Amino acid sequence: MNLDAVTEVRPFTLPMRRRFRGVTARSGVLLRGPAGWGEFSPFPEYGPAYAARWLACAIEAATVPAPATRRDVVEVNTTVPAVDPDTAYGLVRGSGCATAKVKVAETGQDLAQDVERVAAVRDALGGQGRVRVDANAAWDVESAVLAIERLDRAAGGLEYVEQPCRELDELREVRRRVRVPLAADESVRTAEDPLRIAGLDAADVIVVKVQPLGGIRQGLEVVAAAGLPAVVSSALESSVGLATGLAFAAALPTLDHACGLGTATLLAADVTDQPLVPEAGALSVRPVGPDPALLTSADPAPDLHAELLERLRLAASHLPH
Repeated sequence: MNLDAVTEVRPFTLPMRRRFRGVTARSGVLLRGPAGWGEFSPFPEYGPAYAARWLACAIEAATVPAPATRRDVVEVNTTVPAVDPDTAYGLVRGSGCATAKVKVAETGQDLAQDVERVAAVRDALGGQGRVRVDANAAWDVESAVLAIERLDRAAGGLEYVEQPCRELDELREVRRRVRVPLAADESVRTAEDPLRIAGLDAADVIVVKVQPLGGIRQGLEVVAAAGLPAVVSSALESSVGLATGLAFAAALPTLDHACGLGTATLLAADVTDQPLVPEAGALSVRPVGPDPALLTSADPAPDLHAELLERLRLAASHLPH
């Protein structure tokens, strides 16, 4: 896999509406090819070897038609950052979604704040909505067990807890001690990971993101290998990148949970005038290309422009030939 079939390369940077996991802007490179557009947007801390998976996904999206879809609409969750309860309530009420993913265990905050946020989200959703929380591997086993019990009560029942701990043996221990289902996110990055998760009985659900897995086809293999229900989530992409994730979700044989692909609402700008924004809690499956004027507006400052192209070049050096 290489860049030979790519006909256009456009760096971009987009501001976030509010800080999210320490991120205030999302930057990357859009690639155009015979099949459309792909997005390469690894986070800055990722090295070239890992970023090569993200580039493989972008090249696949730009040069290879997406697999056949099994559904035309994908239900999505709304994502609630580590905000105060009133803000969380307003975000959920305005989202139109029946499922909310709530960020917890944020640095500088405590469990009491998480409990208040989750309770506000439950109030906003009503009794029939689904609440899931994401700890981003912030807890040890004992902290996770305590936090999950309290958050489950505040939510009136959690759908699942995403990545409470970092290591798989910790996830397995937490799963043994709590009744709430667990989802593995950060633990799923390569085709080998789901086999380890399933073999250890470490999770009930896997959260998969199309860029880190190297593209739709590799992602489908990962889900098949895991033998577990999958939730397709975003990596805070533009709507171009989200469209690839949406095509992935649409191609899965089964999809039992709302997906985490409604994150275009977290961006203060986008590269398209038809962004993938949820309507009535769902996204219609469709390709997305950038609008030329908006793409020009999203062009980074010269230093960042050069840095993004260099990151792409370094990632490309790690692609298989």
